[in-house]
Amino acid sequence: MGRLRACLYDPKRGFLAAPPMTDAVRTGPFKVWCNQPFGDAGVEQLKHGLAGHSLLYQPGRDEPNDDLESAHVVFGKPAVASLLRSEALQWLHVGSAGYTPWDREDLLQRFRVRKILFSRSSMVYCEPCAEQVLSLMLSWARRLPWALDAQRGARQWRYGEIRSQSRLLVGQSALIVGFGTIGERLCELLKPFEMQIVAVRQRVRGDEPVLTISVSDPRLDEFLGNTDHVINLMPLNASTAGFFDHRRLSAIRPGAIFYNIGRGGTVDQQALLRLAQAGHFGALLLDVTEPEPLPVDHPLWSAPNCFITPHSAGGHDNEQERLVSHFLNNFNRFITHQPLLDRVV
Repeated sequence: MGRLRACLYDPKRGFLAAPPMTDAVRTGPFKVWCNQPFGDAGVEQLKHGLAGHSLLYQPGRDEPNDDLESAHVVFGKPAVASLLRSEALQWLHVGSAGYTPWDREDLLQRFRVRKILFSRSSMVYCEPCAEQVLSLMLSWARRLPWALDAQRGARQWRYGEIRSQSRLLVGQSALIVGFGTIGERLCELLKPFEMQIVAVRQRVRGDEPVLTISVSDPRLDEFLGNTDHVINLMPLNASTAGFFDHRRLSAIRPGAIFYNIGRGGTVDQQALLRLAQAGHFGALLLDVTEPEPLPVDHPLWSAPNCFITPHSAGGHDNEQERLVSHFLNNFNRFITHQPLLDRVV
């Protein structure tokens, strides 16, 4: 647990250490089930952090099973059927930022009634995903993909073309759709560029760092039509599936850049493709698609000014360490009755 300050970042509070121990401690030992695949170092880190408790480590096992149903704490990506049957479960922590498979009313209602805690790993992924968006913005603005194409192709010295088409981010505008921990961190990274930023989220809290509207706000189309960068960070669930349909995609200002770092299913991909082929967008910068992996013959690969990364935005070299650290930090909070980080229910 000593490396948490180097691993976990909260946009509001900076780097986090484990919470202080209190006199109020949940009765243990706890039976912890985990199917999140880790290397040897990650497994040892997990075992060390759970010393005194029982760890059932079954990497990659995703079918319903008795071991899962007897666990007090579940970490990873478990089968929903077992969670619905479990009489022992006290806390579920999923090892991902998104939680679409577990975003079910029957499961969430069971958690509420039985007072089962539910958290996720958003804080592990807010930094790399926010950096990915910034990297895509800068690479497009500075015309790096075009320069790389020239180097790897005919080795052309496209001095005048690339220099004259390079742009500054300073003073441009961005619309962040799906405003959570990633969006908040992205706002911090974009602050030096003095961009005009508007956020969109399901429910406006009132303490957001930028102007924020709800998804049902009638001004949404106006913002789509007057923004340089439209950044989709939406998770996938029943209310967001196909959110960017043909009408909303068409409402985006011609020549603007559309980013998808959320989930492929939140976008009508056929509508996206048709508009791209018609030259509607200045660029498409996509980290997620539908389906994944994108088939080699899919027309998105060759769509005009479309740049695709392979759902790699959340990846980083110490991802496993940070996932385990985040869980162990929350485990300490769980046993000491501290508020959980990234709590869903």
